[in-house]
Amino acid sequence: MQINFGGREIGMKLVYYGPALSGKTTNLRSLHQLTAEASRGRLMTLETKDDRTLFFDMLPVTFRAQSASLSASNAMTLRIKIFTVPGQVLHSSTRRLVLQGADGVAFIADSQVSETEHNAASFLDLRQNLAEHGLNIKDLPLVIQFNKRDLEKVRSDDELSALALRGREPVFKASAVSGTGVIETFFGLLHLAWTKLDAEHQLHKMLGIETAQFVPMAARQLGVTTDMAKVLSACVGGNLDRHAQVPQ
Repeated sequence: MQINFGGREIGMKLVYYGPALSGKTTNLRSLHQLTAEASRGRLMTLETKDDRTLFFDMLPVTFRAQSASLSASNAMTLRIKIFTVPGQVLHSSTRRLVLQGADGVAFIADSQVSETEHNAASFLDLRQNLAEHGLNIKDLPLVIQFNKRDLEKVRSDDELSALALRGREPVFKASAVSGTGVIETFFGLLHLAWTKLDAEHQLHKMLGIETAQFVPMAARQLGVTTDMAKVLSACVGGNLDRHAQVPQ
């Protein structure tokens, strides 16, 4: 996270990680379409001829708190930048670079049974790249999305539920190509990242809002009208509030 007091801006970085062709870029494209134009930036992509992201996609979304307790000159803007990493094995150094400074990660897994080993290898790669940055995956806000639920020969709902119950990370089911589960995954990650960063840096005071009101207010400014309690309840297993208390 970056805080620019001179520019009155707080920067949060979220990264979508996962194996090649799991749907990371499709998630960002769907999120771009599902949010209000006034609150989102331009979606930037850089792709190879086989339609794989070569470096990263970045989708900046902005949130400006409106509080009577802060004057217009003292109000701060939260800018959320969302990146994806290339999934191909040969781009390991690029993944490591994009991951640097991440405040939260959404791991996008492919639900197809045939992709189980690729998912596992990519998750191990994530763990190793975080370690390179001196981070423990257990301390990072992290959600897991099982994408491509619309395809045949995917892992069953019961199997995903059993996997989710064994881990601490919230799990979301999605079909990013149709937009299903995209909003839920994003706000699940935003909730986790905000909870941790707010506990560490008292961001609610800088933005002039109540801690619990941030995600619903951000949703409204992004043009999402669905009740956030319903959105967050879409997760299977895990703990969306595990970063609420940071050890002193």
